[in-house]
Amino acid sequence: MLLIFTIFAVLAIILLAIIKWDIHPFLALFVGAVFYGLLAGMRSELILQSITDGFGGVLGSVGLLILFGVILGTFLEKTGGAIVIAERILTWIGKKSVNLTMMLGGYVLSIPVFGDSTIIMMNPIAKSLALKSSKSYAATIVALSLGAMCSHSLVPPTPGPIAAAGILGADLAQMIFWGMIVSLLTLIPAYIFVNRVVSKIQLKPTLAVNEEKLDASKFPSAFHSFLPILIPLILIILASIANYPSAPLGTGNFQKVILFIGSPVIALLIGAVLSFTLPEKFDRKMLASSGWLGESLRIAAPVIFITGAGGVFGKMLQNSGVGELVSTGMSDANWGIFLPFLIAFALKTAQGSTTVAMITTASIVAPLLSPLGLDTDLMRVFAALAIGAGSLGISHANDSAYWVVTQLSGMSIREGNKSHSLGTLIMGWTAIGIIFVFSLILG
Repeated sequence: MLLIFTIFAVLAIILLAIIKWDIHPFLALFVGAVFYGLLAGMRSELILQSITDGFGGVLGSVGLLILFGVILGTFLEKTGGAIVIAERILTWIGKKSVNLTMMLGGYVLSIPVFGDSTIIMMNPIAKSLALKSSKSYAATIVALSLGAMCSHSLVPPTPGPIAAAGILGADLAQMIFWGMIVSLLTLIPAYIFVNRVVSKIQLKPTLAVNEEKLDASKFPSAFHSFLPILIPLILIILASIANYPSAPLGTGNFQKVILFIGSPVIALLIGAVLSFTLPEKFDRKMLASSGWLGESLRIAAPVIFITGAGGVFGKMLQNSGVGELVSTGMSDANWGIFLPFLIAFALKTAQGSTTVAMITTASIVAPLLSPLGLDTDLMRVFAALAIGAGSLGISHANDSAYWVVTQLSGMSIREGNKSHSLGTLIMGWTAIGIIFVFSLILG
């Protein structure tokens, strides 16, 4: 029990370092992991081995996935491809269903693009539609933010879900499949909440006269814009099918090719390369250290290093023997699925970052999968999704997305809490409820 107390004490110190002392999550997690190893009485050789194995092991499987996902999203954003995707979704659903359009638009765009960026990019559309339809601007922007945060927490190749899946050893194709099912079902109560509650907040948009506009004539086509997202997803799913024991795609060279190009790293590399074709006129400077590729590296680097530090923490926990101390009462999978959710929920609410909450929780839960009854292929996926569900809420004043929503729209703090924050709380608990039901039926 002393070891369990040590874990919570170190977690409290990590949270204090991030929230109160404004220390970067990477340093807080890394030093916290080493500190835990010392307090747990681990041998110095084992502590050093945990650092090497934890950092190298996680980055080897997850780091490149995060990087290629960020590159893809950056090129979509810079070329206007993200706007094209949003407008195409608008034409499919129609302007009459404004809130649904914004929610699904935010949902789709936030799969390759960071949630905050999605909200910022699509805000002019949310503002314009609210004006044209005489709907509450609060409803359109909160529908957008909830859709963006839902896929940001549950559907790869967003960094958080990729990191959680990699740390827990969850199959990425299954993570995409079940992540989309769980997240789309989660949007149903969120949509009802927006229409019935948030729409009562009377907020009118004001359009800036000098608002910066991209040159729409240089945007890629809708087909071209969707391609870098759809091709990797299709390849990953095909590789998963090819890997079935029944070998539906045979056992020859064709299967080997599919397994190779459908491996997550190669599939996302293909998606990143396809995104290079999005600019109307390609300039090699885009791939320079000062260009779009360099910018992608700067965006991805903190996430990758935080993931590595989380891997060190997880390996330190594993090597300290904490898994053996978990009560056998947790071994029932239907009960155990709530532990990853609650840890992620507490971390997200306490420190604000979805990605940090997911990485830290996955690192803590990884050595506990077996005693929790979550060590089958499917339950690993559900455990990763439970972490994503916990990281959905609560988004409040310590989360950058909260301030993006309130500052862009002009909502007060009270209105932001009643709309965006409450919406993320509803989504988080809805998602874990859906995951729990699936674990009962399929686990």
